[in-house]
Amino acid sequence: MTTTNSASGKRVLLIGASRGLGLALAREWRREGWHVVATVRGTRRTELHDLAEAHPDSVEIETVDVTVPEQVTAVRERLEGRVFDLLFVNAGVTNEPEGTVAETSTEEFVRVMVTNALSPLRVVETLSDLVTGTGTIGVMSSGQGSVANNERGGHEVYRGSKAALNTFMRSYAARHEGESRPLVLMAPGWVRIGVGGPGGRLTVEESIPNVVRTLDSLRDSPGLHYVDYLGKTVAW
Repeated sequence: MTTTNSASGKRVLLIGASRGLGLALAREWRREGWHVVATVRGTRRTELHDLAEAHPDSVEIETVDVTVPEQVTAVRERLEGRVFDLLFVNAGVTNEPEGTVAETSTEEFVRVMVTNALSPLRVVETLSDLVTGTGTIGVMSSGQGSVANNERGGHEVYRGSKAALNTFMRSYAARHEGESRPLVLMAPGWVRIGVGGPGGRLTVEESIPNVVRTLDSLRDSPGLHYVDYLGKTVAW
């Protein structure tokens, strides 16, 4: 396996980086001098492949579909012996077409919940031992996962999946109480890319560098944090 030649010596394992926020995160961590191991879901060529070809000493690609447990186990086996300072799980989807919970088909409801809530925790459980004892484990959540802040409704299934993700991470944190790792649920803001769509309030440049800085600022703060891209605590 390739070893890090990055200027900072820091290593991130980024799950879900073929496009959107994940791709932007891979680019930003590389610019910050990190060695990036980032994943794609299938065999289709993506912009992440272009990034890896342009920077072979600092960007590697792995393949995993987070909704397939056997693939998560397989990527863990391929990374045996590697050590990372940060595991960040970005993979996620929104539901289509948008509508209330009652209007959503069972198949679509299951797809969103499995991808956004169940699969990230499977990834964390399976890959956490690749992270240093004081390293960070982060998951891409959303401000829409806040139950307290849900005063307008809308995006019901997506909101529910992120609220479930937050609860599952809170259970994970409770089981790992007393450990030295920071655990972070990240709300990146409404970004005009990926699941955020063209109506987003923020550009990638306004969100992603701040996401990276906020994650770095929490590296010496053990316990669970639900924060936005500027480091502000989000109400549960």
